[in-house]
Amino acid sequence: MTRICIFGAGAIGGYLAAALDTAGADVSLVARGPHLDSIRTDGLRFEKDGAITTHHLQASNMPTELGPQDIVFLAVKAHGIPSVVDDLKPLLHADTIIVPAVNGLPWWYFHCAGTGTSLDEQPLLSVDPQSRIWNEIGPQRAIGCVVYPACDIAAPGHVRHLDGDRFSLGEPSGEKSERVRALSALMIEGGLKAPVRPRIRDEIWIKLWGNCSFNPISALTGATLDAIGNDPETRQLAAEIMQEVQAIGEAAGARFGVSIEKRIAGATAIVGHKPSTRQDIEAGRPLEIDPILSAVLELADRLEIDAPALSRITGLLKLQAETLGLYSRG
Repeated sequence: MTRICIFGAGAIGGYLAAALDTAGADVSLVARGPHLDSIRTDGLRFEKDGAITTHHLQASNMPTELGPQDIVFLAVKAHGIPSVVDDLKPLLHADTIIVPAVNGLPWWYFHCAGTGTSLDEQPLLSVDPQSRIWNEIGPQRAIGCVVYPACDIAAPGHVRHLDGDRFSLGEPSGEKSERVRALSALMIEGGLKAPVRPRIRDEIWIKLWGNCSFNPISALTGATLDAIGNDPETRQLAAEIMQEVQAIGEAAGARFGVSIEKRIAGATAIVGHKPSTRQDIEAGRPLEIDPILSAVLELADRLEIDAPALSRITGLLKLQAETLGLYSRG
């Protein structure tokens, strides 16, 4: 039986845990606070389409209690990963796979990337400031993952599915390895969509388009996706940021298979929704600025590409988040 630990059993982590438990994996959780207490007492309750299933799983705030795993899903915020490197080590054996289910550019991005630039086989300092993840965990363990579902925590121990069921997977090398095919099959067995992509980085950049444009605009204004897309000035700003992000991504080897207008139209069609960055502000949670915005600007700097619109909106968002106590420039 495959041993899988979900490190960070919040909304998305809880969804993964429920699905993988349904698939027959030996699932354990790293959680904390009232959420952990409730899972230990009553099990993890997962709600989808009005039906609730209960999953009795080993859960702890001490990874040493869980032992080595075959697969570890990192379902914490990307900016939090450097601080949990030591906590991850007890979960690893020689062949443990790490699946970062996070937003933004992942720390393993330039492993086996083959961009032909000086960035190949180098860590991203915006998300791995001291290169600890790269050096002590290792990019060779990573399988890429792009997360699309939306979930929330309805109450401690109770994860509620809102929308989506796709987790795209891909090896950094692009190969359809035995390990990524096995992981995909297990996730599909649990009711998820888990396509294996030969160019997972392209999908990361398509999602980043929205993360770098609609997210900060919404965070600063409080506007929903449809309001941003229907306002001529914010729509134009989003398009300018997307043009800059596309130039950076293409310089790093990515391919953009849809047009900017189509991407904007897709976001605008989602009525009444505020992106996660705005939701974090309203909930008083720390913001994911560095893995999404700072990492792209790091690439722009290292590849000598101008990105004035992205730079300005990132500066505004950082100041707002610092003022609210939700971000520190370190």
